[in-house]
Amino acid sequence: MTIAIRGIAPLLQVFDMPAAIHFYRDLIGFEVVSRSAPGDDCDWVLLRLDGSELMLNTAYERDARPAGPDPARVAAHADTSVYFGCPDVEAAYAHLRDRGVDVQAPTLTSYGFTALSLTDPDGYSICFHWPG
Repeated sequence: MTIAIRGIAPLLQVFDMPAAIHFYRDLIGFEVVSRSAPGDDCDWVLLRLDGSELMLNTAYERDARPAGPDPARVAAHADTSVYFGCPDVEAAYAHLRDRGVDVQAPTLTSYGFTALSLTDPDGYSICFHWPG
């Protein structure tokens, strides 16, 4: 017998919640489903797009937030990637370009997937991919 799972919702720690929400909601197209407080300057959000969920949480409590991101913390995000199954990677590319995102054209990976990779405001690697 296995454990019944109906989805997965990764949690990313972000420095600037309004910037992170702007990236995922306004540029990619996620909907804010739930949040810890009204508005974009909150501490936690649940985002959803076509059945995929992603949670964002502030990396610092409001009264302990430094003036800018810690470069070592951002560098550590380089080993975290979020891959979204995306049947039309070319359309995702056009969508992002139409919104002013500076993103390179999709490529074919060595493992046979078409992939569109970019980095979010916190340095996390984001990839839209589909078998090529």
